[in-house]
Amino acid sequence: MSDNDTRNAPRGQVRLAAGDTELTVDPANGCRLASLRTGGTELLRQGAKYGSFPMVPWCGRIENGRFRNGGETHQMPVNSPPHAIHGTGRNVAWKTARADATSAVFTYDLLDPAALPWPYPGRVTQLVELAADGTSLTLTMGVEASADSFPAQAGWHPWFLRRLDGDSEPVQIGFTAAWQEERGEDQLPTGQRIDPRPGPWDDCFGMPDGVDVTLTWPGRLELNVTSRAEWVVVYDEQEEAVCVEPQSGPPNGLNTLPHLVTPIEPLEISTTWSWRPLS
Repeated sequence: MSDNDTRNAPRGQVRLAAGDTELTVDPANGCRLASLRTGGTELLRQGAKYGSFPMVPWCGRIENGRFRNGGETHQMPVNSPPHAIHGTGRNVAWKTARADATSAVFTYDLLDPAALPWPYPGRVTQLVELAADGTSLTLTMGVEASADSFPAQAGWHPWFLRRLDGDSEPVQIGFTAAWQEERGEDQLPTGQRIDPRPGPWDDCFGMPDGVDVTLTWPGRLELNVTSRAEWVVVYDEQEEAVCVEPQSGPPNGLNTLPHLVTPIEPLEISTTWSWRPLS
């Protein structure tokens, strides 16, 4: 890391900047985006649990914390009873592989003893890139197997502020999905696809042509979340923030729609957030 990057990274954080946008990544706290400010306005809910964190090597909930890989059944810690939720990456310190003014690369080992237990060796890499003009951010994540193959998922869980500066009009969420995953009483998809229903949501939607969701703070800002991934969870049941979570598969996907990561076929996923002022 250059001297300039060191000065801009208090307490091990990494600061990127372009145009009138500043982004702070905290690798020690699950490699989450701790802050995203554009035009002096913060877009992400602040706090150690918030910002935007990577979900890996699974997204959302695993039913009862158990998944199968071939003939083996594995038990993950039940951290959202009765299920396991959001992977291991958000709970471990990542290493900063490199950083410059507008981009940075971070990694962690899946068998890191500080992480929640995971039965397979491998590595996760996250690339964070600000556009040169400061009007977009691209996040890319890769999951690699270093020995046995295993099912995995990856995605992101951003907490966008419902109101900018605490007093603006609340954000409006706009998207068109091909279907909604029916959610059972256990909070997991039932396996049935239904027509999208109006919010509030804590639901997974299918977008076979790629994720495309627009957040609009009237008179202030428009932000578009896109990804080639086909799945997105939208969560807007809290007063302070809303979540738009592009991911490589649906909740409980390690069991219902597994994507096998092999030593020669990693899992790769990317999302771009682009924004423009409305005033």
